[in-house]
Amino acid sequence: MAELKLTQVRAQMREMTDAELHNEIAAQRASLYDFRRRNAMKQLDNTMAIRNARRQIARSMTLLRERELAVQKEAK
Repeated sequence: MAELKLTQVRAQMREMTDAELHNEIAAQRASLYDFRRRNAMKQLDNTMAIRNARRQIARSMTLLRERELAVQKEAK
């Protein structure tokens, strides 16, 4: 998803189901772990990948939280 513009990424994420978002978070956390490991061994060329992965995780978690709050608001 890194090649797409931010608005395109957000639009794609909004179309995902909750299960797909959870899978996206898990995949991004695994890649973040790999980026950090490779950075510690001085093998990572693009250190911005760490920052981008963290932000992608945050976007996914924010979207999940928005959906949770919307469900709670409807229930009241």
